[in-house]
Order: sequence, then C-alpha cells, then structure tokens
Amino acid sequence: MVDRIKHNAPVLIIGLGRFGAATAGELDRLGREVLAIDTDAGLVQKWADRVTHAVQADARSIEGLRQIGAEDFSIAVVAVGSSIESSVLITANLVDLKVPQIWAKAISRSHGTILERIGANHVIYPEAEAGERVAHLVSGRMLDFIEFDDDFALVKMYPPKPIRGLPLGQSGVRSKHNITVVGVKPPGRPFTYATADTVVTDHDLVIVSGASADIERFASLES
Repeated sequence: MVDRIKHNAPVLIIGLGRFGAATAGELDRLGREVLAIDTDAGLVQKWADRVTHAVQADARSIEGLRQIGAEDFSIAVVAVGSSIESSVLITANLVDLKVPQIWAKAISRSHGTILERIGANHVIYPEAEAGERVAHLVSGRMLDFIEFDDDFALVKMYPPKPIRGLPLGQSGVRSKHNITVVGVKPPGRPFTYATADTVVTDHDLVIVSGASADIERFASLES
C-alpha cells in the first residue's frame, strides 16, 4: 500500500498541540500540502497562515471527518495524545474511512498496542523516544542518535582518539570496535562518504553505524 501512495501526497494532521504543530510546520516547510484540524479555535487561527489549510473540527465524529474530506487523504497523523479515548476513537474513525496510512501518537505502550490493534499503521512514542535519545547523548561525544527496531543505530559524534590521524582502513575500526564510519564532516565543509583512505582529524565530525551497545563502547573510548 505504501508504494501506491505518492511521495508528495497531502497529509491530514489531527491535533495542533506541540507534536501535531511541529509535524504540520515541518511538512509545510518541505512543500507538502497539509490539512490541520483541531477543536481549539485559537490553535486553528494561529496555524491558519502557516499551513495549507487549518480547520476547526471534531475528529471524534466520523461525520465531522467526512465533512472535511478525510476519506480523500492517503496519509493521516493522529497527534492527539493526552486523551487516550479521543486518540483511539479518532484512529478508529480513520480506519472506518479507509485512510491507507495512519500514523498515531501514543503516550504509553498499552495505548500504542490498542492503536495498533484497531488499525494504526505506525505508532509513535515521542516522549519515550526523546528520553531514550537524550540518555545516549548526555555522554557528551554523541551529537545525534537514531536507533532502529533491530538495535541498529546511526550516530553523529566526535571521533575518539583511536581512529584519528590515520586512514580508517589502518585504524581497525571495524575489526576492533565492530562499527562502521559512514561519513566524515571537516569543519566548514559538508559530510562526505568515508572510505578506507579517509583520515579523521581532531576537528572532524563522523557518522557511525552499528549495534547500539558497540557504539556506546566506541563513544566511551579515550578522547
């Protein structure tokens, strides 16, 4: 189903709290058509000039969703999270309207399980994911951390001392530390793909990939 959805398909955003507003704003910045709805007239007015369309509506009502043409959307984001009942009801309405791709925010694992069971294709845990990400970043060397479901991570970080000053092929970064240096960013220059001949300096940033535990150990090496 995802393959049939156009990469620039309009997106329905339900809920203009912090998460919904951030999603709507970034989609608009990327040039995507957005219809944002909320029951709060003040939030709708605030975002009326920032996204393609902003409408006051109650998505808990399937008739209300029909009136705004929700069934015509291929992608919907349920950004309502504070009320589990509302979140579940809105998601169920979108499923009944046969919206192909539904992303829904959850505030707990049990909430997420319910959303998945009623038909949400993607469940997002913003608070939990942000907390986990920060836990990895507080060590100081990591600047960004993205972990995938299979415990595989992609990290932007400062390079530890063992790989600086010599070609990556000679540093034994893969054999010794079981991670791969994917890219290198010298100061004032863009990221470039790393090769066996790439020499990392004290001032560079690197992107590395590997198992989360291996990257944690790599990041704790002498600086």
